[in-house]
Amino acid sequence: MDDIKKYEIEKYKKDFSEGGLMNKLAKYAKTAGRELVENVLVLWYAFPEASAADKAIIMGAIGYFISPLDVIPDLIPGLGYTDDFGVVAWAVARIRLNASDSAIEKAKRKADEFFS
Repeated sequence: MDDIKKYEIEKYKKDFSEGGLMNKLAKYAKTAGRELVENVLVLWYAFPEASAADKAIIMGAIGYFISPLDVIPDLIPGLGYTDDFGVVAWAVARIRLNASDSAIEKAKRKADEFFS
C-alpha cells in the first residue's frame, strides 16, 4: 500500500507546482467555471502563509483538483467538476478567514486572466 501511495505522489508531484496548476487552469478554466478557478487560486496564494493545518487542507484540495483520479471524472460534460467544486469550496470555507487580503486579491486578478 505504501508503494502505491509513493507512486501516486511521485506521479502527480510535478502537477503540484505553480506551472502544473496554471497549465491545468489554463486548459480547463472555461469548463470548470470562474468560481472554482478563483477558489483554487485563493488556496494556492494563501498556501505560503497558511498554518500547518490549513496547508494540509489546501494540499488535499488542490491535489484533488489536479489529479485525474476523481469520484466524477472531469471530462463528463456538465458534471465533471462537481466533486472538485465541493472539495475546493469546503477547503476555501475552512481557510478563507485566515487567508490574507493580498492572497484573495491576487487570486481574483489571476482568475481575470483566465476569463478575459
